[in-house]
Amino acid sequence: MVQSKVAVVTGASGGFGSLTVVNLAKQGYVVLAAMRDVSKVSVFEAFQDEKWYKQIIPVPLDVTKEESIRDFQYYIEKIGRCDVLVNNAGFALGGFSEEIQMSEYRDQFETNVFGVMGVTQTVLPLMRQQRFGKVINVSSISGLFGFPGLSPYVSSKYALEGYSESLRLEVKPFGIDVALVEPGSYRTNIWSSGRVVTEQSLKKDSPYFDYMERIEQELKNGEDSLGDPQEVADLISQLADRKMIRNLRYPVGKGVKGMVKAKTILPWSALEKMILKKLKRI
Repeated sequence: MVQSKVAVVTGASGGFGSLTVVNLAKQGYVVLAAMRDVSKVSVFEAFQDEKWYKQIIPVPLDVTKEESIRDFQYYIEKIGRCDVLVNNAGFALGGFSEEIQMSEYRDQFETNVFGVMGVTQTVLPLMRQQRFGKVINVSSISGLFGFPGLSPYVSSKYALEGYSESLRLEVKPFGIDVALVEPGSYRTNIWSSGRVVTEQSLKKDSPYFDYMERIEQELKNGEDSLGDPQEVADLISQLADRKMIRNLRYPVGKGVKGMVKAKTILPWSALEKMILKKLKRI
């Protein structure tokens, strides 16, 4: 069994994932940097002269493949310890609900929901036997607030929120904490290579084409105001080192807390009008 603290970070090759890996390695963790393509471990080569660099161990893991999760489970059981699991792997599927294929919805859930469940199941027996551990699930403001043109992503994050609520109540008696980190918009690849728009909604003959263009324009207009992803990685690594994670939800990012509060105070009709007006749909 490894005596050092052990952390697992999925989706470790970029964005919040790679930044969190670096943070946790600096904090003294042996970090299993789980990613589909381990050649992308090159993202950490800039740190190879740092004394903590050797604490980063690349591990192949495709969270959508049961065989890959079983291989990972064997690996984690061989190590014999897991203090922190950061479920970060995910992508965003956009488009309009009428035009999205059911297979695309399933692909979204395979990564953002079922992948989280599968990986979490691999570490829970160890954490339960240890009588301690932390599961930190990277959700989104989209898990609290629906947006047009993003129903696959939004619904997957809502599912993650519900799963995490139940999971926290189930494992708390065993000394295991569960937390949701809920970022707003940040400069990560979730809005570039990590974002996919269903083909039909991009066609000019789509009844939603103009609507899609407005959403794309809003995303483009907001690029300059996207937050620094290091802020989210710092929050995750701070939670990892806490003796106890007291709360379930940790919203982070410009305007996020205000949006959540507005949803609890304002009637839906008012929120709806604000969103549609911004997108020039009313």
